[in-house]
Amino acid sequence: MTPRSLGYPVFDIDNHMYETSDALTKYLPPEHKGKVGYVYTNGRPKLVVKNRISHMIPNPTFERVARPGSAEDYFLGKNPEGKSFREFIGEAMDVHPGYQNPEPRIKLMDELGLDRCVMYPTLASLIEERSTDDVVLTHAVIHALNEWMHEHWTFNYEGRIFATPVITLSLVDEAIKELEWILERGAKTFLVRPAPVPSLTGGSRSMGLPEFDPFWQAVVDADIPVTFHASDSGYQDHLMAWEGGDEYLSFKPSALREVVMGHRAIEDTLAALVCHGALTRFPDLKVLCVENGSGWVKGLLDQLSGAYNIMPKEFDEHPVDAFKRNVYIHPFLEDDVQSIVEIMGADHVMFGSDYPHPEGIGDPISFVDRLDGISEEDKRKIMGGTAMDLLHIPVDATV
Repeated sequence: MTPRSLGYPVFDIDNHMYETSDALTKYLPPEHKGKVGYVYTNGRPKLVVKNRISHMIPNPTFERVARPGSAEDYFLGKNPEGKSFREFIGEAMDVHPGYQNPEPRIKLMDELGLDRCVMYPTLASLIEERSTDDVVLTHAVIHALNEWMHEHWTFNYEGRIFATPVITLSLVDEAIKELEWILERGAKTFLVRPAPVPSLTGGSRSMGLPEFDPFWQAVVDADIPVTFHASDSGYQDHLMAWEGGDEYLSFKPSALREVVMGHRAIEDTLAALVCHGALTRFPDLKVLCVENGSGWVKGLLDQLSGAYNIMPKEFDEHPVDAFKRNVYIHPFLEDDVQSIVEIMGADHVMFGSDYPHPEGIGDPISFVDRLDGISEEDKRKIMGGTAMDLLHIPVDATV
């Protein structure tokens, strides 16, 4: 089948790899060996962090995975029979080589009509939330993952696949060192979990506080965007107060989880960056919100505007202005894309498919069909032009 062509470069801001089983352990320092690994329960592999088994990802070694986009209709609200999320996903498939290795991924991208993509890990957020009581371990495991990622994928594979390292912020000096390490190896962006930042001595704090200014200054100086990608941000605690349970399970959504947790993590993270002044202190900081949707944006902007009206002296500029200047939004397939374009402008909206995850888009390029009523110039920006500009890839670059 001839891949669909839009007549301009298509850049998918949200692709995923499925890590190999040594991704977290191959480069883990000796003093942390045994703190992260795998066990088998009932014949199935499970990830273990500090002697605690996690069930968040059903098969963390990824020999068998869900079909890409298999839950697409679930999120589009096409569920008259009331099927569960797992019923939509259906039978698992053997992992495609292109989900775990860059060379076959390039061939798969050609089949899908994708010119370039950002490639995120899948396991990272599981590690961060399950080691909040040992941030030294968190930094060590994340760096080990980054080393594996650079070896296995590189951070710039043939100018088409941009694997995205992770930076955890708990120890600011270590975060700056990690930033320097990824920059030396050509990273185009990096992932930060949208969540309160755990402290060395317990508790947590906002990444928008002046404590983190040296890190954000280094990011701005490097002219690299930070990506806040949907993660396990610890908000399961809010749901547990109502429904019980002890762990966020990605494949077991509930109606109340959808309401209680919703998009709170990304809203709170951005609100903290705005209200604590980081976006004003660093007006050139580019913040990419990926796999967080867009339906929450208007409500958050209304809340920020209301806070400004009540206590304007708490801000050095209007918070809505700071948000619209610094933040870039990746809407979901089911979102009202035209509405978010009207709010943010097409040059602050990006296409992403979440491929090959089941909750993503099985045919990524079909996202353009959701852009009826948007000008061809703006479609070009959304489908790739804005992302290429943010990652400093010439629009006329050929593949």
